[in-house]
Amino acid sequence: MTEPSDTAVFRLGYVPGVTPDKWVRMWAERRPHVTLELVTATTDEAVELIRTGAVDAAVLRLPIDRTGLHTIPLYTETTVAVVPKEHVLTATEEAGVADLAEEIVLRPQDDTLVWPGDRPGRSAAFTPATTAEAIKLVAAGVGLLVVPQSLARLHHRRDLVHRPLADAPGSGVALAWPDAENTELMEEFIGIVRGRTANSSRTPRGNATPPPARPAPAKKSAARRTPARRGTHRR
Repeated sequence: MTEPSDTAVFRLGYVPGVTPDKWVRMWAERRPHVTLELVTATTDEAVELIRTGAVDAAVLRLPIDRTGLHTIPLYTETTVAVVPKEHVLTATEEAGVADLAEEIVLRPQDDTLVWPGDRPGRSAAFTPATTAEAIKLVAAGVGLLVVPQSLARLHHRRDLVHRPLADAPGSGVALAWPDAENTELMEEFIGIVRGRTANSSRTPRGNATPPPARPAPAKKSAARRTPARRGTHRR
């Protein structure tokens, strides 16, 4: 395990919608002298950044090509349908894939949702380049959009709402990093993501002062018994 230098930087890639703020705060508490640099990227870009060494790790959406990578699944996001505010789906708290059967559903090029069968709804005449562009088209009344909930929140607009799709596949989010010997900083970040406390972290601390050695307990000497005096009896 390699140790960080005095000018070390830990670079973390992350995809839109993911919020690494909590991990960043914990990192600052545990490694105040090591900068954590955030790099925004799509999932495909994040994988390439890891493989080229441009980032140390990335929080991205599954599935990915895991060749040469370690991954830790973190959580699965709810999938939602983004619709105009006056759409019929807004009358319910939760919808199903069948409710989109007659709807035009936009499918942006950066969509990472994996469907076991056919995608919901009818395909649009063209494919938006990004989710942000698709959101604008939904607002213009061109169609609907199915995305992970965090992306619906990221691109929130007052004229749009989103509803959970109960039977839609979720979006898995994972931490990925190179399949090689972990650096000390990588072990630190893995510990943060997994919820290990600073005291339970596997990462060795170079500036940690070993606890003072306890003196060996003194051996208790066997108590000497005073021999009983024999009384003198006169005959």
